[in-house]
Amino acid sequence: MAENDRLDAVLAQLDAGLDAALERLTEFLRIPSISTDPAHAGDVRAAADWLCNELRGIGFDATVRDTPGHPMVVAHSQPGGGRRVLFYGHYDVQPVDPLDLWDRPPFDPVIEDTASGAVIRARGASDDKGQLMTFVEAFRAWKAVHGELPRGLTLLFEGEEESGSPSLRPFLVENADELRASIAMICDTGLYADGRPAITTMLRGLYGEEITIRAADRDLHSGMFGGLAANPLQILCNALAGMKDATGRITLPGFYDGVGELPAELRSDWQDLGFDAAAFLENVGLNTPIGERDRMGLEMVWSRPTFEINGMSGGYTGEGFKTVLPGSASAKVSFRLVGDQDPARIKAAFQDYMRAQVPADCEITFTPHGGSPASRMNISDPAFGAAKQALGEEWGRDAVYIGSGGSIPIAGDFQDILGMDSMLIGFARDDDRIHSPNEKYDVDSFARGARSWARILAALA
Repeated sequence: MAENDRLDAVLAQLDAGLDAALERLTEFLRIPSISTDPAHAGDVRAAADWLCNELRGIGFDATVRDTPGHPMVVAHSQPGGGRRVLFYGHYDVQPVDPLDLWDRPPFDPVIEDTASGAVIRARGASDDKGQLMTFVEAFRAWKAVHGELPRGLTLLFEGEEESGSPSLRPFLVENADELRASIAMICDTGLYADGRPAITTMLRGLYGEEITIRAADRDLHSGMFGGLAANPLQILCNALAGMKDATGRITLPGFYDGVGELPAELRSDWQDLGFDAAAFLENVGLNTPIGERDRMGLEMVWSRPTFEINGMSGGYTGEGFKTVLPGSASAKVSFRLVGDQDPARIKAAFQDYMRAQVPADCEITFTPHGGSPASRMNISDPAFGAAKQALGEEWGRDAVYIGSGGSIPIAGDFQDILGMDSMLIGFARDDDRIHSPNEKYDVDSFARGARSWARILAALA
């Protein structure tokens, strides 16, 4: 059978088996694998066992691996073939609170007809069980047609992603030789806003800090001390306000070291998306973009660094009014990082800057909240072009390379520990309500997601 005919046969197998695939997904979604809640530790284990049994049933050498936390599921197909590829997803889910906002029990999956098409509704439907199962169903159909799985595949499915992945980095280090591949596939992302297929190739990093300034040894009467004594809230406000100039640029010395310009291919892709920043903001009740004035809207949310104040506290904030100078004030801030920005260098520069703003008789302390560098993928690797073309063929629209304003640490971990880039390809939609009540995943995303992976497998074979 010619290779194109084999691919067509795999796609036909997926179409014919959609109802059975949805039944398997429904069974998987019934397991309340909430990793953050110790009461559900047995359910997380049950989900790992279920997944392992499914993979064994289609021919993988699959095992459940214990960690200090929740288990990993690791599976391998036969060695050989073309490039060795690692597939990553997670089988744990977010908590369901507030329960009273769900229209039906969150672990009682149902397929609903909506104005935009059929959806499967349950916790984990989109994040990430439905997406993960697009991998599995593609492998299942491939086996049915070819008589064997694609060679050289490794699967790593995690049970702690929704609780910070505390066991993941040690597991990668301890099992690096077993898990290392030429490229990784990560399914925990989505389509572009208008349903266009996309490959995420840039992820911003993150550095977070909490600052506390202490002045007087107690709250002071503002009539007796105002104008004379240091006000830590005012000091904090003045210092943080000085972090940006009138054009939206961050003033911290050396902050833009390592921030490069957008490559021409990505700039062209992003311009073609026709992103309307004002319309984007209207979805949240705003209409005026801020930030660096000489940048595209998508640059500002995907490929430019930021400084944001996430919260402030100090003084009296209860009912009524109390005229005090607070004895202390705090703020939580975060930086989104891009390119080669070094979280440690930015942390040192920020702390030096803040110390210089505080009077000598006041005290400033810092509480770190983690830091990770940005991740960039090498899109000159032919695998990216092959996957992009395969996605375009499935969805009938040219796929695009996009960025992500958020951080997905696993992509950086794969680069740092296993020395490989990742393709982040998913089929979630903006209205999937992940982490919220009434989460859903479009049946079309599930079906075409599996077909997309079949095409990508064929392109990389």
